Amino acid sequence: MLPTRRVLVTGVSGPLGARVAARLAADPSVEHVIGLDSRRPPAPLAERITYVEADLRRSDLQQILKVAAPHVVVHQDIVQFPEPGRSARALHDLNVIGTLQLLAACDHLPQLQAVVVRGSAAIYGSAPDAPAFFTESLARRGVLTTRFQRDVAELERLIEAFARRHPAVVCCVLRMQPIIGRGLTSPIMKLFAAPVVPTFLGFDPRLQFLLDEDAIGALAAAVDRPVRGAVNVAGDGTVSLARSLRRLGKRALPIAGPLYAPTVSALARAGLVPALQDDVIRYLRHGRGVDTTRMKRELRFVPTHTTAEAIDAVASAIKDDNKVVA
Repeated sequence: MLPTRRVLVTGVSGPLGARVAARLAADPSVEHVIGLDSRRPPAPLAERITYVEADLRRSDLQQILKVAAPHVVVHQDIVQFPEPGRSARALHDLNVIGTLQLLAACDHLPQLQAVVVRGSAAIYGSAPDAPAFFTESLARRGVLTTRFQRDVAELERLIEAFARRHPAVVCCVLRMQPIIGRGLTSPIMKLFAAPVVPTFLGFDPRLQFLLDEDAIGALAAAVDRPVRGAVNVAGDGTVSLARSLRRLGKRALPIAGPLYAPTVSALARAGLVPALQDDVIRYLRHGRGVDTTRMKRELRFVPTHTTAEAIDAVASAIKDDNKVVA
């Protein structure tokens, strides 16, 4: 356990950022939390959190971090799945260039003890010949199929290079499965909120999710006792796409493979489903499971919700929101 005093959290104005910062600020071993973001938080932050407006790509980032003098940096201003409306270049700038600039600024923090990164299990991709559960060592053995997958891998290489330069700093990357929860606007959550969910005819992949409160818990656990390297993070078990949709009370729209992309594009133009990027489409076709042994044994974190329970929690939230609208 680190004698944590000051923690800097990037992306504090995002859907999870303020909650991560509040969780850390409530920890008596944390002296203060500095929340960094280029956008002002939509609501006042909790006590013992100082907001600093800054873009990770700014030239004065080094000076900002020098003044903040954090002992732990939590980098969670990272997109986990490509989102419509953001170009591949924009995603690269945020995930890769932003991380590069942040780590360059961290080079000049002699008091730094740990860097914790909210990474993505998207590094493993989704493929028909994939193992049932990816262990952390399998990330480099597969083919990096999509640009987003390559960006996630490049981000991790930057973290590894920083760790080699600073062996005294514990660098931990949490490879999280898709995070679901009320109030999130991720591609998966937008799809779950749609009237129908387009599926691939003849495919029923196994899916694995992480409830938002457990994602926050995993980050807090990594700040408290970080481990070196990558750690898979997900709720226990997998649930097939068909069962997931039944739990959510959603209707599936099976589409033959060659017709899937044009049909989804037409549905998106009609406003019936969100636009889907290649990585999300692959996930809906082939699914993905990750082995969480290291999460439990070394990080000593166990999510409060299994994958099935996370889906049920989202289903309950969707029903409550529909009642409010009605």
